[in-house]
Amino acid sequence: MHSLVVVAHPDPESLTHGLGREVTAALSGDGRSAELADLSAEAFDPRFTTADLLHYRGEGPTPPDVVREQARLDRTQQLALVFPVYWWSMPALLKGWIDRVFINDWAFEYSPGGRLAPKLDQLNVHLLAVAGGDADGYERHGYTNAIRTQIDHGIFGFCGANIASSRIVYDSETTPAEVLTAEVNSTVEHILTLAPAL
Repeated sequence: MHSLVVVAHPDPESLTHGLGREVTAALSGDGRSAELADLSAEAFDPRFTTADLLHYRGEGPTPPDVVREQARLDRTQQLALVFPVYWWSMPALLKGWIDRVFINDWAFEYSPGGRLAPKLDQLNVHLLAVAGGDADGYERHGYTNAIRTQIDHGIFGFCGANIASSRIVYDSETTPAEVLTAEVNSTVEHILTLAPAL
């Protein structure tokens, strides 16, 4: 089984990157393989350009960088997205990756009658968000539900993928390092218990 761990953060020393590395390492053992995709270091272009629009309209080919990302995902059974929460959602870099890669005819399609046919039902998804705020604030303002509605259901549910886990690491900027380490370890262990046995 192959896993792709996608990280969207500009600082390789960030908690987000640390969590991404831990998840990648955990999913690499016992006959499993895992690949870490650092969208920032790889300089993925998140802009939905004219080339993307032409493809969307059926007037042009899929851009080559999108084809490469789709090929990466085609060999993946488990996808983990590890990202900081920016304005109660994912960073623009990761949103652009999804906008450009999870497109019609690859992630989903419509029948001639207009019925939606999701195409990613073979994909198990783990969502790991790193938030600066506390859980009480997120719950009180509805941010946790908003994130889950937008990302878990609005993106991956739409495409037919299975949300295997969805976690938010709260208080990332004020929690003591040893507590964060324990939270990271717990999160990684949780994902590992959900990974299908070989």
